Amino acid sequence: MTTDFHLVALSREKFQHLFSMNDEELATHNALRMVVDKKPGYPCRVSLMDAEIGERVILLPFKHHNVDSPYQSTGPIFIREAARTAAPKINEIPVMFHYRLHSVRAYNENAMMVSAKVVEGQALEATIQEFFTDSNVAYLQLHNAGPGCFNCLVQRA
Repeated sequence: MTTDFHLVALSREKFQHLFSMNDEELATHNALRMVVDKKPGYPCRVSLMDAEIGERVILLPFKHHNVDSPYQSTGPIFIREAARTAAPKINEIPVMFHYRLHSVRAYNENAMMVSAKVVEGQALEATIQEFFTDSNVAYLQLHNAGPGCFNCLVQRA
C-alpha cells in the first residue's frame, strides 16, 4: 500500500522583506547576500530549485523545526531573489532532490524523531513511502545529508 505525500516549500512572503535590505541590514539578521558561483550548490527552499550561476541569493538562519520538543532546530538556508513559492504536485519530487544525498527524518505527533535514514536522491520516493507506512510517523523533514541543511517538509497528502 502506498501513501500519497507532498513536499512543502517555504513561503516567499516569509522572506520578501530581506531582499530590500542592504548588506548591513541583512547582517543584523545574521543573513548574507551572495552571488551564485556554481550549480548545483545553492538549493532554494522557496522554489525548490538550484539557483543559476550569477543569480543572487540570501543565506540566512531559519528555525525549520519550530516545535516544543528537544528536536527543535535552526539551520542555514538559501533563498533565491527571483524565487516563487513552489507547489509540487502530489507525489512529485523536484529535480534538485534527485542528485543529492539526503537525511530523511521522521517525526511523530509530539515532534519527536522516531526514525531517520540517509539515502541517495533516487531512493527518496521509496524511503518516503516506507516511513509513511508507519502510523506513528506524522511528518518528515528532508535535509542535505552532508552539510545537514534543511530542505523541506514532507506531509501525507
